[in-house]
This record gives sequence, C-alpha cells and structure tokens, in this order.
Amino acid sequence: MEIKGLAHVMLTVSNYEACVPFYEKLLPFLGLTFVVRKTDSQFYCIGGRTGIGIHKAQEKYRGERFAQGRAGLHHVCLRARERNDVDQVYQFLLGIGARILHPPEEGAWAPGYYSVLFEDPDGLRLEVNHIPNKGLLDDPPRGRA
Repeated sequence: MEIKGLAHVMLTVSNYEACVPFYEKLLPFLGLTFVVRKTDSQFYCIGGRTGIGIHKAQEKYRGERFAQGRAGLHHVCLRARERNDVDQVYQFLLGIGARILHPPEEGAWAPGYYSVLFEDPDGLRLEVNHIPNKGLLDDPPRGRA
C-alpha cells in the first residue's frame, strides 16, 4: 500500500482572532480558495488537492505560543509547483507583514531545494518549498528510517 498524499492539516491556535485574518489571506493566495467552514472556533479551506484548517485552542491553552521543540508538530511545508512561486509567496508574506524566519534560499535537503520559512501569528512555522522534478521522490530510498 502507498498513500496518495496528504489530505489535510488541522492546526490548533491559541489566538484564533489574530490567526483567522492571517489564514484568510494566506490560504486563498496559495490556491486553497474554497472555504469549507468558518465559525467562531474553526476555519477550514481546500484547494490545490489539500486542505488546511485552524481550530481555536481550549480556554486553558489560550495565550500559549507554538514551541517548535515541544512534542507534536514541528512545521508544515507546502510544495510549490515552480521555483518562482516561492519568491511570489515571499513577496506576498512581506505585504501582509508576516514574520519571515528566512527569505527564499537554497537548502541541502534535496537537489535544487528552495524555500521560504515563516510564522503565523501564534508562531506556528510554515514553509513553502520547490524541488525540481520529483526531487527525492524520483527514486525514493527504500527501507531507511
């Protein structure tokens, strides 16, 4: 069996009121243009053959910020179709005042790896990358941990 891909990512945010406007701008820009649900506790969009949503954190967790080194999510990386798309995302992020952790740059993860890394208002780390062709999936290694 081999999975087809990633269906959706649901993120829990402590400052829902600050995160909704951020994701309302970001997700449509990335092609997730169909709003499936928008309530006082959940915002969920689909497009680009995936879905991304945010949930309001329970009251006892409000005010906490994301900690990348804590158990759980490390970051979310979305794959761009073209290298230039990464540059366009970067320009868009600058326009909405997003916190940029690194501007578009090449990385050693795979041949031609090119990405931008940024945070949402809660500090959740998001990345958009481009890898030419199929990258490491062109001839995936088998049996490595």
